[in-house]
Amino acid sequence: MRLLPVLPLVTLLAATAAFAVGSDDSAPPASTKTTTECKDGQVYDDTQQKCVDPQSGALDDDRRFRAVRELAHAERFSEAQLVLAAMREGATDRVLTYRGFLLRKTGHLEKGIAAYEAALALNPDNILTHSYYGQLLVEMNETEAAKAHLAAIRRAGGAGSWAETALASAIATGLTYQF
Repeated sequence: MRLLPVLPLVTLLAATAAFAVGSDDSAPPASTKTTTECKDGQVYDDTQQKCVDPQSGALDDDRRFRAVRELAHAERFSEAQLVLAAMREGATDRVLTYRGFLLRKTGHLEKGIAAYEAALALNPDNILTHSYYGQLLVEMNETEAAKAHLAAIRRAGGAGSWAETALASAIATGLTYQF
Protein backbone atom coordinates (compact mmCIF):
# COMPACT_ATOMS: atom_id res chain seq x y z
CA MET A 1 0.00 0.00 0.00
CA ARG A 2 2.87 2.38 0.75
CA LEU A 3 4.19 1.91 -2.79
CA LEU A 4 1.10 3.33 -4.45
CA PRO A 5 1.98 7.04 -3.96
CA VAL A 6 5.55 6.37 -5.14
CA LEU A 7 4.48 4.56 -8.33
CA PRO A 8 3.08 7.65 -10.10
CA LEU A 9 6.25 9.57 -9.22
CA VAL A 10 8.49 6.80 -10.56
CA THR A 11 6.42 6.65 -13.75
CA LEU A 12 6.64 10.42 -14.18
CA LEU A 13 10.40 10.42 -13.59
CA ALA A 14 10.93 7.57 -16.05
CA ALA A 15 8.89 9.34 -18.72
CA THR A 16 10.75 12.60 -18.13
CA ALA A 17 14.12 10.84 -18.32
CA ALA A 18 13.14 9.09 -21.55
CA PHE A 19 12.10 12.40 -23.08
CA ALA A 20 15.27 14.15 -21.95
CA VAL A 21 17.45 11.41 -23.33
CA GLY A 22 16.08 11.36 -26.78
CA SER A 23 12.47 11.48 -27.82
CA ASP A 24 12.87 14.64 -29.85
CA ASP A 25 14.42 15.06 -33.28
CA SER A 26 17.65 16.43 -31.89
CA ALA A 27 18.54 13.22 -30.08
CA PRO A 28 21.22 11.05 -31.64
CA PRO A 29 19.71 8.84 -34.34
CA ALA A 30 19.60 5.08 -34.24
CA SER A 31 21.81 3.15 -36.61
CA THR A 32 20.20 1.87 -39.79
CA LYS A 33 21.52 0.09 -42.84
CA THR A 34 22.96 3.44 -43.97
CA THR A 35 25.69 3.09 -41.34
CA THR A 36 25.76 -0.68 -41.01
CA GLU A 37 25.81 -1.67 -44.70
CA CYS A 38 26.37 1.33 -46.97
CA LYS A 39 29.80 2.67 -47.87
CA ASP A 40 31.27 5.84 -49.38
CA GLY A 41 28.41 8.17 -48.44
CA GLN A 42 25.67 6.02 -49.86
CA VAL A 43 22.23 5.97 -48.26
CA TYR A 44 20.06 2.91 -47.77
CA ASP A 45 16.82 3.18 -49.76
CA ASP A 46 14.08 1.08 -48.18
CA THR A 47 12.04 1.03 -51.38
CA GLN A 48 14.83 -0.45 -53.51
CA GLN A 49 16.28 -2.42 -50.58
CA LYS A 50 19.81 -1.30 -51.44
CA CYS A 51 22.39 1.43 -50.91
CA VAL A 52 22.15 4.30 -53.39
CA ASP A 53 24.19 7.41 -54.11
CA PRO A 54 22.98 10.44 -52.15
CA GLN A 55 22.07 12.25 -55.40
CA SER A 56 19.62 9.47 -56.31
CA GLY A 57 16.17 10.63 -57.30
CA ALA A 58 14.80 7.83 -55.14
CA LEU A 59 15.70 9.86 -52.06
CA ASP A 60 13.95 12.96 -50.85
CA ASP A 61 15.65 15.58 -48.68
CA ASP A 62 14.06 14.26 -45.49
CA ARG A 63 15.69 10.86 -46.09
CA ARG A 64 18.98 12.53 -46.99
CA PHE A 65 18.79 14.60 -43.82
CA ARG A 66 18.21 11.53 -41.65
CA ALA A 67 21.25 9.96 -43.33
CA VAL A 68 23.36 13.09 -42.69
CA ARG A 69 22.45 12.94 -39.01
CA GLU A 70 23.10 9.23 -38.77
CA LEU A 71 26.48 9.42 -40.54
CA ALA A 72 27.54 12.49 -38.54
CA HIS A 73 26.69 10.84 -35.25
CA ALA A 74 28.61 7.74 -36.37
CA GLU A 75 31.60 10.09 -36.84
CA ARG A 76 31.64 9.45 -40.59
CA PHE A 77 31.96 13.17 -41.22
CA SER A 78 33.20 13.18 -44.80
CA GLU A 79 30.38 10.86 -45.85
CA ALA A 80 27.85 13.02 -44.01
CA GLN A 81 29.21 16.05 -45.89
CA LEU A 82 28.66 14.24 -49.22
CA VAL A 83 25.04 13.55 -48.37
CA LEU A 84 24.51 17.07 -47.05
CA ALA A 85 25.87 18.47 -50.33
CA ALA A 86 23.31 16.37 -52.23
CA MET A 87 20.37 17.97 -50.44
CA ARG A 88 18.25 20.04 -52.79
CA GLU A 89 16.47 22.32 -50.34
CA GLY A 90 19.28 24.85 -50.17
CA ALA A 91 20.53 26.72 -47.14
CA THR A 92 17.71 25.97 -44.70
CA ASP A 93 18.25 26.16 -40.96
CA ARG A 94 18.50 22.38 -40.64
CA VAL A 95 21.09 22.16 -43.43
CA LEU A 96 23.09 25.03 -41.94
CA THR A 97 22.89 23.47 -38.46
CA TYR A 98 24.41 20.23 -39.68
CA ARG A 99 26.94 22.08 -41.80
CA GLY A 100 27.98 23.82 -38.58
CA PHE A 101 28.05 20.51 -36.71
CA LEU A 102 30.26 18.89 -39.35
CA LEU A 103 32.57 21.89 -39.51
CA ARG A 104 32.85 21.89 -35.71
CA LYS A 105 33.62 18.19 -35.57
CA THR A 106 36.29 18.50 -38.27
CA GLY A 107 38.05 21.35 -36.47
CA HIS A 108 36.74 24.32 -38.45
CA LEU A 109 35.30 26.20 -35.49
CA GLU A 110 35.02 29.67 -37.02
CA LYS A 111 33.24 28.32 -40.10
CA GLY A 112 31.02 26.27 -37.80
CA ILE A 113 30.08 29.42 -35.89
CA ALA A 114 29.22 31.16 -39.16
CA ALA A 115 26.96 28.26 -40.17
CA TYR A 116 25.21 28.22 -36.78
CA GLU A 117 24.68 31.97 -36.90
CA ALA A 118 23.23 31.71 -40.42
CA ALA A 119 20.86 28.96 -39.20
CA LEU A 120 19.75 31.09 -36.27
CA ALA A 121 19.19 34.07 -38.55
CA LEU A 122 16.68 31.89 -40.43
CA ASN A 123 15.14 30.33 -37.33
CA PRO A 124 16.04 31.92 -33.97
CA ASP A 125 14.10 29.17 -32.15
CA ASN A 126 16.02 26.19 -33.58
CA ILE A 127 16.88 24.45 -30.31
CA LEU A 128 19.27 22.00 -31.94
CA THR A 129 21.31 24.85 -33.41
CA HIS A 130 21.43 26.53 -30.01
CA SER A 131 22.57 23.28 -28.39
CA TYR A 132 25.32 22.54 -30.90
CA TYR A 133 26.48 26.18 -30.96
CA GLY A 134 26.50 26.24 -27.16
CA GLN A 135 28.55 23.05 -27.06
CA LEU A 136 31.04 24.59 -29.48
CA LEU A 137 31.29 27.58 -27.13
CA VAL A 138 31.92 25.25 -24.17
CA GLU A 139 34.76 23.68 -26.18
CA MET A 140 36.15 27.20 -26.60
CA ASN A 141 35.83 27.90 -22.83
CA GLU A 142 33.10 30.48 -23.53
CA THR A 143 30.73 29.21 -20.84
CA GLU A 144 28.81 32.45 -20.36
CA ALA A 145 28.03 32.65 -24.06
CA ALA A 146 26.96 28.99 -23.97
CA LYS A 147 24.56 29.81 -21.12
CA ALA A 148 22.84 32.36 -23.39
CA HIS A 149 22.12 29.53 -25.84
CA LEU A 150 20.77 27.38 -23.01
CA ALA A 151 18.41 30.20 -22.07
CA ALA A 152 17.35 30.52 -25.73
CA ILE A 153 16.53 26.80 -25.83
CA ARG A 154 14.30 27.20 -22.80
CA ARG A 155 12.61 30.33 -24.18
CA ALA A 156 11.87 28.42 -27.40
CA GLY A 157 10.06 25.69 -25.47
CA GLY A 158 12.95 23.22 -25.42
CA ALA A 159 13.01 22.60 -21.66
CA GLY A 160 13.37 18.87 -21.08
CA SER A 161 14.57 18.17 -24.63
CA TRP A 162 17.77 16.39 -25.56
CA ALA A 163 19.07 19.73 -26.86
CA GLU A 164 18.67 21.33 -23.43
CA THR A 165 19.99 18.31 -21.52
CA ALA A 166 23.09 18.01 -23.70
CA LEU A 167 24.01 21.68 -23.43
CA ALA A 168 23.27 21.92 -19.71
CA SER A 169 25.50 18.90 -19.12
CA ALA A 170 28.27 20.39 -21.26
CA ILE A 171 28.11 23.65 -19.33
CA ALA A 172 28.13 21.83 -15.97
CA THR A 173 30.95 19.41 -16.79
CA GLY A 174 32.94 21.12 -19.53
CA LEU A 175 32.54 17.96 -21.62
CA THR A 176 30.61 17.97 -24.86
CA TYR A 177 28.99 15.00 -26.46
CA GLN A 178 30.75 13.19 -29.28
CA PHE A 179 27.48 13.13 -31.17
